[in-house]
Amino acid sequence: MKERVEAALDKVRPFLQADGGDVELVEVTPDGVVKVRLTGACGGCPMSQMTLKHGVEKVLREEIPEIKEVVAV
Repeated sequence: MKERVEAALDKVRPFLQADGGDVELVEVTPDGVVKVRLTGACGGCPMSQMTLKHGVEKVLREEIPEIKEVVAV
């Protein structure tokens, strides 16, 4: 599943990179929780939680329905 998550993150990356940020996959747990680290401008942005939930998580859950949640670590 890790490869599928990376492929889905590659679809989100250009949007984050356009604003000076990026996303790094940390772990995919057996129960379907994806742990990511927002980096660059996204790391300290006050809107990062919204970006994570309404951007990254939305795309990942559309691409991989068995994902339960995306969390930042």
